[in-house]
Amino acid sequence: MKFGLDVPTTGEYGDARVLAQLAREAEESGWDGFFVWDVLPKGQPVIDPWIALTAIALQTSRIKIGLLVAPLARHRPYLVAQRLANLDQLSGGRVICTVGLGDGNEVFAAFGEEGDMAVRARQLDEGLAILQGLWTEDRFSYSGEHYHLCEVSLRPRPVQVPRIPLWVAGGWPYRAPFRRAARWDGVSFKSINAREQRWLSLDEFRSGVAYVRSRCTQAGPFEIVMSGETPRDRQQGSDIVTPFREAGATWWIEEGLGWSLKEYRERIQYGPPL
Repeated sequence: MKFGLDVPTTGEYGDARVLAQLAREAEESGWDGFFVWDVLPKGQPVIDPWIALTAIALQTSRIKIGLLVAPLARHRPYLVAQRLANLDQLSGGRVICTVGLGDGNEVFAAFGEEGDMAVRARQLDEGLAILQGLWTEDRFSYSGEHYHLCEVSLRPRPVQVPRIPLWVAGGWPYRAPFRRAARWDGVSFKSINAREQRWLSLDEFRSGVAYVRSRCTQAGPFEIVMSGETPRDRQQGSDIVTPFREAGATWWIEEGLGWSLKEYRERIQYGPPL
């Protein structure tokens, strides 16, 4: 099992220098991944994730980096493909990108973005197809409901071959994100039951793992990513994480939601739970 961090980009975290320092401390403390939010501003400081990830790439050498979660529907997919490829070059092939539908309808609508979840889901699927094509084909064309490209070429390509790993975020028991994830490189479980807004149980996690694995179409490795919080205590951390590892989780992502910068830094410096 590998261990990552889900790091805010708002409030006291909304500074690329702060995040780059945290990422370096995470690397030194034995973490395997450092992933940042991609959110719209809501009246508090927020750092653009691409600026933050550039600073992070330059301050680290081993740890995986990326977005958790990128709401692809409010980005131009070809620009995301270019930025991620550039970041993969800069970091020496360390990028992972997790995609999803993003914030609630009201947040999207406030910025003039598409609020309808069904439309955003179709945009997400088209965007994923465009990322794949631009990273793997010499000249790529695409004609969909929302996006159109004609004989375009992306250079430089990502360092990673055949492409940058793409995980899809999903809240169990809603199955559509898990069917989407099965076509790519991994699924990132939300730590809550998306329907009942409570902590996801181990049995529910097992059900989600079985569901997505039964539909996997990828020939290579498929990552099962679980998120949550663990204390600065090895035994307690093991008691929380080990059952999920035994149920199939290949990554554990330590969430920073609700933690002050000081508290999260202390948690990072303590190291992974296992």
